[in-house]
Amino acid sequence: MRRVIAVVLTLAIGLSCLTSCKDKEEDRAPADFGSYGADFARNLASRCPFRKAYSQQENLAGNIIKSEFETLGFEVQTQPFTGSDGKTSNNIVAISKGAGFYSKSSDAGDYIHTERYIVVGAHYDSKFTAEELEAYNAELTKSDKSAQPLKYDGINDNASGVGALMTCAKELKGYTSMAYNIIFVAFGASSDDFAGARAFFNALTPDVKSKIEAMFCIDSIYAGDKIYANSGYNSLVAGNKYAMRRKLYQAYDVAYENSLYTNNNFNLLYNESRIRVDLDGDEKEDIYSEVSANKSDYIPFDEAKIPIVFFDSYDYNFDSIDDMHDTKNLDLQLFDGMIRGTFLDGTQSLDPILVIDEVDQLELRINNVAFVILGTAMKGSDTALTYTQYVNALESEKNSSATEPSASGN
Repeated sequence: MRRVIAVVLTLAIGLSCLTSCKDKEEDRAPADFGSYGADFARNLASRCPFRKAYSQQENLAGNIIKSEFETLGFEVQTQPFTGSDGKTSNNIVAISKGAGFYSKSSDAGDYIHTERYIVVGAHYDSKFTAEELEAYNAELTKSDKSAQPLKYDGINDNASGVGALMTCAKELKGYTSMAYNIIFVAFGASSDDFAGARAFFNALTPDVKSKIEAMFCIDSIYAGDKIYANSGYNSLVAGNKYAMRRKLYQAYDVAYENSLYTNNNFNLLYNESRIRVDLDGDEKEDIYSEVSANKSDYIPFDEAKIPIVFFDSYDYNFDSIDDMHDTKNLDLQLFDGMIRGTFLDGTQSLDPILVIDEVDQLELRINNVAFVILGTAMKGSDTALTYTQYVNALESEKNSSATEPSASGN
């Protein structure tokens, strides 16, 4: 497995058109990406509603994603892995080669060309089998003869995240000056303790791991009341906050600078509950702020002290962590306001409530999350210069040298 991914990363597979397509049009409205991502998410949910980890439908879903990456022009790596009980699943990996960065060597002080990576990931498995849904509906209608059976398809958790992942990949071709190598990963078997994400991360070479500057994780962005971006638990460690949250703050800069709330009615929030509790198990009280209540495929990266930005829909406006859930919407209280991980997570249940006055919340959220991720990547590296910055630095150093007085004082 390590060899497979190492070969892919060594070859730095990417779209040739990414360095030849025209720049993003200046007059294009922010996140004006159309219905592509929402359409893909609904199609995936419809064709593979019971894509539980290690199932045949999960395998089919992975093949659909792989085929779509190929249609977009990517060369794709299918990464098989073994999870619990010896069962197998796949990660679907596509890599875009960036222009690279420039940093000063520690020895001679000369600039050297170097690579930096960003990982964008979302899991594609869902929670339930057809048999589990059938059993639930049997009990539901037995206790209430008038109850309508639910139709589950995992549109929220996590076809929505995959839709945003694919939108990032599709729209990247408009960002021709991207310096990062961007690795897109659709993770399998997330419900098995993030088995796909762990297998992917463990297979990366030490060199690539050392050059990953951020991991963007997208999970369940449709059904919750609000959209949040939060950092990892590694940012709770004393002295780590700014370094581990820098990309998170840049994500918010992108939303603010492009007036996404004013232009698109898309509000990107922090968790600012401010509850004091031990969050990371170090027996010290933390302020519950800018970290998520929900764990996802970012966990292996977070554990490795890599900055993460986690997007999900939720509602943190409660007095205790135990009371927090996805939504306060009175039409979605069958499971006490939780959608992800419940049988209420279905297009038939959610679309009539969340597509209002021709505004599709799924499309809106997918497009704006994708826009924020790409815009954050365009802000560049924390430790190296883009080509333009590199040229400007050389010119500045040249001008500085030309104006320095000689050793004789003349």
